Amino acid sequence: MTENPPGIADLPVTIRPATASDVPDVQRLDERNTGMDKPVFWADAFRRYGQSGDGEFLVAEQDGRFAGYILGEVRAWEFGSPPSGWIFAFGVEPERRLTKIATRLFDAICDRFRARGVDQARSMVATDDHLNLVFLRAQGMRGGPYLQLEMNLKPGEGG
Repeated sequence: MTENPPGIADLPVTIRPATASDVPDVQRLDERNTGMDKPVFWADAFRRYGQSGDGEFLVAEQDGRFAGYILGEVRAWEFGSPPSGWIFAFGVEPERRLTKIATRLFDAICDRFRARGVDQARSMVATDDHLNLVFLRAQGMRGGPYLQLEMNLKPGEGG
């Protein structure tokens, strides 16, 4: 685990809606965390969630510097499920991970979901993504009433 520089945990954190100028920082952090460069995804995510008001795209700043992001929306179309807030992307700069920035982002998006009238927050995480799984469980998330199913669409490969 990356150790925080001295005093970094004591710096104030600002959570705010993402702006177009945040997208390169979000994209860079996501690439750093996932190993995948997704410029089209992040440009589209900002248009869809940051500009349209259809979702929530928040960033955290600490000491005037980008520190993390979270992205989600309220959805109600999965097989008759009630409206729920879905969190589908988040990340915090590795050197700031022990400063509760992710918790602040999580709390902020949940507050926004509540303001939109929903009672549940949901997310999906790979079973081998221990960092994010541990974080989400620490926020109080548990297995829900739905089971995620999938199949391979490549010819001749499983499914």
